[in-house]
Amino acid sequence: MNKKSSFVSDIERSRARTDITADFYTQALAASKAFRKEYQERMKVVKAADMPMERTADGLIKHIVNEGMNTTECCIDVYMQFIPPNGATGTSRHLSEEVAFVIEGSGYDLHYDVSFKCEEEFVWEWDTTPKRFDWGPGDYIYIPPYCAHKRFNTDASTEARIVVMNSRMLKPMGFHWFDQLEPALGYEDLWVPPTD
Repeated sequence: MNKKSSFVSDIERSRARTDITADFYTQALAASKAFRKEYQERMKVVKAADMPMERTADGLIKHIVNEGMNTTECCIDVYMQFIPPNGATGTSRHLSEEVAFVIEGSGYDLHYDVSFKCEEEFVWEWDTTPKRFDWGPGDYIYIPPYCAHKRFNTDASTEARIVVMNSRMLKPMGFHWFDQLEPALGYEDLWVPPTD
């Protein structure tokens, strides 16, 4: 009978154990149990009156679902964006893709497409000439990942209202890359310029 040889060396075997201890696994089990109990108490229906308004550097928004709102939704954030007549949002970019649905108003988006190289670190480059995408009531808008974008309402008399959806899934993976490149007109006091 042949004896199986091992690829493990004595050096590797000596490094396999340590005197340092932790209880991470036990904590994870307890946290999961607590989460499942707490999750049952979260909102499954968010009433319109319970959706908070917020002045942001990107303009006025109404949070429909947000991780700070204690809802059962754990993967996406949804908000309604209000753009005044002949107004615009700021310019922003985020690593998660975005989808939007136009409720009211007419206008267009400017998208600055991005390309990247993965060398020793990511190297990002944005187009200097944007692509224009016109939209109106009932239209769906797609913004690719990390595409710098700005939204304009061309209606002189009607406020544009757009429901915007973003994924939270990249945040816990270490890709919480979200930048406000310029503020919306009238919201400059809320803007913190990016540091890169």
